[in-house]
Amino acid sequence: MPGTFSRPIRVLIVDDSAIVRQILTRELNSDPDIEVVGSAPDPFIARDKIVRLNPDVITLDIEMPRMDGLTFLRKLMKHHPMPVVVLSSLAPEGSENALQALSLGAVEVMSKPGGPYSVEEVVFQLKEKIKAAALADVARLAARASEDQPEDAALPPLPPLRTTVKIVAIGASTGGTEAIRRIIRRFPAGGPPTLIVQHMPEMFTRSFASSLDNISQMDVREASDGDYLRPGLALLAPGNRHMVLRRSGARYYVRVKDGPMVHHQRPSVDVLFHSVARYAGPNAIGVILTGMGEDGAAGLRAMHDAGAVTIAQDRETCVVYGMPRAAVEQGAVDYQLPLDAIPEAIFRILSKEQGSGNTASR
Repeated sequence: MPGTFSRPIRVLIVDDSAIVRQILTRELNSDPDIEVVGSAPDPFIARDKIVRLNPDVITLDIEMPRMDGLTFLRKLMKHHPMPVVVLSSLAPEGSENALQALSLGAVEVMSKPGGPYSVEEVVFQLKEKIKAAALADVARLAARASEDQPEDAALPPLPPLRTTVKIVAIGASTGGTEAIRRIIRRFPAGGPPTLIVQHMPEMFTRSFASSLDNISQMDVREASDGDYLRPGLALLAPGNRHMVLRRSGARYYVRVKDGPMVHHQRPSVDVLFHSVARYAGPNAIGVILTGMGEDGAAGLRAMHDAGAVTIAQDRETCVVYGMPRAAVEQGAVDYQLPLDAIPEAIFRILSKEQGSGNTASR
């Protein structure tokens, strides 16, 4: 993406493997928008190089000597907040660490292959995540990481609602894990059937779904092929698989499938939204949240044109105002709202349409 940024993004690589540092330095420097200004084998050396080199973004391994990456991240976001992309293993404990890293203020997480030489396989995705991190609202991330309690802890769950077949479809990327959490925790036990796509590596989505289930009154789980939708159930697309809506008679269900990446993403928000437009039409609400790029914009426009009500997170509350902006520019959005106003808006729409007895009304 030459010319995307006014100058190359200055990156510091923090990883205990010399091979990984060498490969990442070579591959990242091949992108004209990125300049690796240094590397460090542990957080103590990284601390000194941050002060001396003033990088724009850090890539951070979690398992390192002298101080683990999560402890370093916690200290960094408290004393010197800056965009951080975390590299985590594909092991189950790696996915748990990745979610903790996001809660501590990391902008992005990505899976680290098993062998050091296989790092080359994920370099393209890493470049994209570094560019997203460079655009992130670091002050918002730092404030979130410093909170003793969740910001929305004082907000009560929304009142019970007798749902119809109205479906809520949500798409997000950079900064989306926190945004989704803040929405889902407000839904009551009988909330509307909800489909979620969050750009996230394979295996991490299962841990994310479990964490959402722990804080929500709804049943939240990673989607499986053939799952039927029902009130009180939220399904999260598995990492590296697309999730699409289908209908059998009066019942909706999901297919989880392989397929080419869309906007360099699998799962893709566009893939979900286009399927919702086709099979649910006006019986749906589409929500596009914080994230870099354009994934979801065309799909949300398809939902809008099919009669769905569409909502975008506003610029002020986004970590990265990319996906919502693209949707607004395509004329796909009925309402732009602050993050914490989105759950209430969804339920106002549902209550209004139930009261009118017309699921297609606006």
